[in-house]
Amino acid sequence: MKNLITFITLLASCTCMAQDASFKPLRYDENYNFLAKDTTVDWYHRLKFDPLNRSKTTYLSFGGEARYQYFHFKNQDWGEAPVDNDGFVLSRFLAHADLHAGRHFHTFVQLQGSLADGQLDTPSPVDQNPLDLHQAFADYSTLLNTARLTFRVGRQELSYGSQRLVAVRELPNNRQSFDAAKVMYANKDIKLDIFYSNYVLAKPGVFDDSFNKSTRLWGIYTVFNHVPIIQNVDIYYLGLYKRSSTFDEGKGAERRHSLGARLWNSTTPLQYDIEGVYQFGDFAESDISAWTLSANLSYTFKQTRFEPQIGIKTEAISGDKNHGDGVLNTFNPLFPKGAYFGLAALIGPYNLLDAHPYVQLKLAKRLDLAIDYDLFWRMNRNDGLYAVNGRLLYPSTAGTSKQIGRQLGGELSYLVSKYLSFRQELTWFHSGDFLKQAGPGKDILMTGSTVTLRF
Repeated sequence: MKNLITFITLLASCTCMAQDASFKPLRYDENYNFLAKDTTVDWYHRLKFDPLNRSKTTYLSFGGEARYQYFHFKNQDWGEAPVDNDGFVLSRFLAHADLHAGRHFHTFVQLQGSLADGQLDTPSPVDQNPLDLHQAFADYSTLLNTARLTFRVGRQELSYGSQRLVAVRELPNNRQSFDAAKVMYANKDIKLDIFYSNYVLAKPGVFDDSFNKSTRLWGIYTVFNHVPIIQNVDIYYLGLYKRSSTFDEGKGAERRHSLGARLWNSTTPLQYDIEGVYQFGDFAESDISAWTLSANLSYTFKQTRFEPQIGIKTEAISGDKNHGDGVLNTFNPLFPKGAYFGLAALIGPYNLLDAHPYVQLKLAKRLDLAIDYDLFWRMNRNDGLYAVNGRLLYPSTAGTSKQIGRQLGGELSYLVSKYLSFRQELTWFHSGDFLKQAGPGKDILMTGSTVTLRF
């Protein structure tokens, strides 16, 4: 702890990187070659930019993250879980080395360690994965007139669009990655990715997240920017193969294809994110026909005190209509962002209808408050209730009501500096009729505290 406090103090007092932008969600996107012209000499400058040749066109950059979270649940799993009066602590550590060799070559290696302390049950590999190779890939880039073409091979994080279907899974303890080959094309107005990957399944040991053939993801994702009237458009295809999947309908091999489109604008006071996806394919001996529609509309009052942002999100996510009819209608969110409806992560985006009004306030320059209220129903009575990871929480036979419940959440975020941040979250979930029919149906109260250090 003493070493951690000393390190935080050193980072907080460092001014040599004032011109540097904030750290990026995908750390391999960071580029520090602008420091080649910086004459400052200190330990942090050398950490971020260590030239390996006289021209300083080849350099190493190092970085990382330490995150600690404390959680306490009252009536965890709506009263199904053992009573835990003390709560538990999750910690995550990331460290990377980034090699830029001229204008064409780039190599990135990242280790990840995730620990869980105090959980009454055996932690899942998403919470407890002591040390593993999280990313290790190489790039080759070249210019085509005004566009850039990049080839990437190796273990890597994937993130697309609003991260509803493919995400880095930031909020859970263990971020997810893929063993992938990818081609990326980008110019001023168009970005195009073509990729084929095998999902890296987290395992509880040390350096045991080996190559996995049982789950594959491939696709084409295109982003069009500066489109007249609608601003930005994403159009994509994603393919999924899983050797074994489980739904309320049953268990079997799954081959699913997703066609999606997204309209979005995030740069004006009136912001929107509207997305639709249709899925088809086969599951066990059944065909797949599933869909989802989502909308996130908000307006920010820039000239008003606290700059309030008022918005509403809503999602319709298909569930299975009839058992044994030869068609699976349950939507599969593929590899979503994890804590889909808040840090409590109680419900997953399967067979769901939700309405989600929210408000966000900027209380101070670095202090933000967010309050949201979520209403949940099952889309179809003949399908069950699922967790974020796709696990079936309660089957359709557990109750007849569509009403799942209501969730009130609040989050207070404080950015001390670009290196250090704090977040406090409180969630209250009021159980609806279906949860009371299916189990104890007790109301849940969750408190979560997070401190994150990045460098």
